[in-house]
Amino acid sequence: MTNWRIRDFHSADLDGILHLWESLKATNVEPVYALSEVLASCEKDHAVVAVQGDQVVGAAVGRAAHDQGWIVFLATLPEYRGRGIGTSLLAAVEKRMAPHGLNKLSALMPEAETRVEAFLSRGFALKKNLRYFERTIPVQRQELEPLSLLGGRVLARDLWENVAGMRREKELLERRLVLPLAEADLADEYGVVPPRAVVLFGPPGTGKTTFAKAIASRLEWPFVEVFPSRLASDPKGLAGALRETFLEISELEHAVVFIDEVEEIASQRSGEPPSPLQGVTNELLKIIPAFREQPGRLLVCATNFIRALDTAFLRHGRFDYVIPIGLPDRQAREAMWQRFIPAPVVDDVDIELLVDRTEGFSPADIEYAARSASQRALEKAVYDDGGLASGGAVSVRAAVRKGPATEDYLDAIAETRTTVSQEVHEQFLEDIDALGRV
Repeated sequence: MTNWRIRDFHSADLDGILHLWESLKATNVEPVYALSEVLASCEKDHAVVAVQGDQVVGAAVGRAAHDQGWIVFLATLPEYRGRGIGTSLLAAVEKRMAPHGLNKLSALMPEAETRVEAFLSRGFALKKNLRYFERTIPVQRQELEPLSLLGGRVLARDLWENVAGMRREKELLERRLVLPLAEADLADEYGVVPPRAVVLFGPPGTGKTTFAKAIASRLEWPFVEVFPSRLASDPKGLAGALRETFLEISELEHAVVFIDEVEEIASQRSGEPPSPLQGVTNELLKIIPAFREQPGRLLVCATNFIRALDTAFLRHGRFDYVIPIGLPDRQAREAMWQRFIPAPVVDDVDIELLVDRTEGFSPADIEYAARSASQRALEKAVYDDGGLASGGAVSVRAAVRKGPATEDYLDAIAETRTTVSQEVHEQFLEDIDALGRV
C-alpha cells in the first residue's frame, strides 16, 4: 500500500516545485524548459503533484495546444524514485488534458536523463535521430503595442551580415558595443560596464544610420528612431515631447534608440537672449543620465557635424564612445561592388578597376553608381540592341540575357558627384584626433 497520493496542483505547492527543480539540478540534469516556463504552466495549464503528508514528492506539468500536448516537467525526489510515482503522475496529467482531444502527447528529456521508465510504461515511444532546436523570441507580445506607438520595429536578423565591407568599423562596434550588451553576465564577471550611449560621427552617406540599425539587428533589440522634427509639432513643445517619448521608451525591456542629425537639438548653446533650441538641448542633457540608469537599452546619436555639438553633450559620463564612421577603404569598396553587381555578370566585370576609380566615394555614392549602371545597361538592352527602337519583340529577351558591363559602371562612376569633398574628409580626420573616443 502506497503512502503517497496524486492531486491537482495548488498555488501553495510552488515551493515544492522549486525543490523538485533543484533536486534535478543537483544530479547534473538540466531541465529542457526554464523554471519560469514550468511555474507559468503550473498556474495556467495542467499540473498534478504527488504528496506524502504535506510534502510534495513529485510533479508532472503538461501543456496543450490544439491537438498536440507536451509534458514540460516531470520529477520525483531522489528518495522516492522506483515506486511508480512518475508513471502515476503521467497518467494523472494526461487524464486532465484529455478534454482537449489530443492526438499526440510528447515529451522532451535532457540527454543526461536516464530514468525514462515512467514514459515507457505509459506507452511513450522513444524516438531516435531527433534534434531539438530552440530560439528565444527577443520581443515579448505585450511590448508590441507600445513599440508600435513609438514607431519602433524589430529589424531583420541579417542586417549586420548584409553591411558590405567596413570590416574595421564592424569589428570595433562588435567589440565595444555588441559584446558587452549581448553578454552582460560575462561582462559583469570582468568588471565591464555595458555601454549606454554612443555617438557615431562622420561625413554624410557613410552609413551611420545603417550601422545603428545593424547594431539593433545584431542584438535582436527593437529599433526606435526619434525624429525631433516630428516632435516639434507636439502641443507640449519639442522639449516636452522629447521627455515624454523617452518615458515611453523606458517601458520597453530592450531598445536601441536612434537620433539622427542630433546636432539639430544639441548644438552649441550661445547667444543672448537664449535661442528656443537651448531649452531642448538642456532637456536632452537631463534625459541622457536618466536613460543611462536603465539596463537593456542603448542610445545611438549620429551627426555629420560633430563640431557643432554642444561641448557638454560629449562629456564623459554621457557618452561611452564617440566613434568615427568614415569613407570605405579598398577592401570595403570591393565588398560593396561584389554585393551590388548582379551575380550573372559579376565574374565579367573588372571589380579591381571599379575599386580604383571609386576612392573617396561613400557607400551611398557607390550604391548610386551601381544602380545607375544597371539602369543604363537595361536601357541599352531594350532601346539600342534591336529592341523597342527598331520595333523588335526581342527587347525583353535581350534585357534578360544581358547585364551591366565594366563600361557601364565606369560611365556611371564618372558622372557620380561624390558626397564628401576633400575638405570635408580632411576635417573628419582632424575630428577623429580631437573628438573621437573609442
